[in-house]
Amino acid sequence: MKRISRISRGSAASRPALLGAVVLLALTSASVAAADDGPGPFKVTVDAAATRQSARVGALFGADGAGRPAGGHFCTASVVHSPRGDLVVTAAHCVDRAGGGLVFVPGYRDGQAPYGVWRVTRRFVPGGWAAGRDEDSDLAFVTVAGRDGERLEDVVGANRFAAGVATGATAVTVTGYPGSRETPIVCTDKPVPYGRTQQRVECPDFTGGTSGSPWIDGDGRVVGVLGGHEQGGATADVSYSVVLGGEAAGLYRDATAG
Repeated sequence: MKRISRISRGSAASRPALLGAVVLLALTSASVAAADDGPGPFKVTVDAAATRQSARVGALFGADGAGRPAGGHFCTASVVHSPRGDLVVTAAHCVDRAGGGLVFVPGYRDGQAPYGVWRVTRRFVPGGWAAGRDEDSDLAFVTVAGRDGERLEDVVGANRFAAGVATGATAVTVTGYPGSRETPIVCTDKPVPYGRTQQRVECPDFTGGTSGSPWIDGDGRVVGVLGGHEQGGATADVSYSVVLGGEAAGLYRDATAG
């Protein structure tokens, strides 16, 4: 999970977010985004409003025997478009939990599941992760079972998954669930390369639990997923994603093919 001072960023044991202070400081110094780069300003973390768009992002929990959330949420995930309307993307290290099931709760807030609890049925990770937990392969898809005759995508919608987009082509909006909070946070920044295979953003207070957060560009495409280097980053203020290239595109094909 994303590590903060040697604590996994997927862990609920991370420090609380000091959002008020962060916003006051950032508003005086952060650059304002250009019109095609998102709402701006950059590098400012605030509470995510409950909207149709944010409902596509949710929290991952372990599952009890009845398929209900068990324990606290430990990672973030989001709905991406697929022919069967049942596909969710997250970080590979988020689906490595040994034993037991997983559930996805889109739009989770304050202990409530406004769009239902969706049981994970299958997990897809790249070969590089399966063979050796390669940080350049820290990406996963999961499928979820339908509920009462409805598909997940029909209920909350979906963003498109886009591999092959150049790092920093536009700004991205990152939404995630810190393990210390019961509501999501959101921040916009323009990614920059970190070597050939990783990309990074600077967003305050993305602590444990934000692993798997989608990086969504201005066209509504997922162009990154928080994870990768140091399973998301060694500090709360800098986050990473693998560059979504050929391996990511192949994994998406496998997941949508069943």
